[in-house]
Amino acid sequence: MILQLITSFIAASAFCVLFNAPVRALLQCGFAGMIGWMLYLQLDDRWDTVVATFGATVVVGVISQFFARSFKMPVIIFSVGGIIPLVPGGLAYDAMRKFVENDNNQGIQFGVQALLLSGAIAAGLVLSEVLGQMFRRKNTSE
Repeated sequence: MILQLITSFIAASAFCVLFNAPVRALLQCGFAGMIGWMLYLQLDDRWDTVVATFGATVVVGVISQFFARSFKMPVIIFSVGGIIPLVPGGLAYDAMRKFVENDNNQGIQFGVQALLLSGAIAAGLVLSEVLGQMFRRKNTSE
């Protein structure tokens, strides 16, 4: 578990370096990715992988909103780095490999799973953005 947390932190931070995020945001990007991956591992034991990915992405989005306000940076810096450990790249690769090997049924299964996980990530980010806007409106109206 500790090794997975460390590697998810490094993966999220390293992607932010590739993404040209400011150096002062790398720690927070890594933290967002690590928290998202830790939550995903916990939820994946109890629920379906798609639900676990959705839940972890919502939390990453909320953390990203918080970091964006706290450090006065765009939300996308933290959210993109934070979701990197959740992206189903290996599953999409396996789907393409199965198609090349003429195992179309397995390729379709892997492809649909990758699509569902990608949709869960997108929906989680949208929900966290909506929650952030609702929170901001509530604070400005008071």
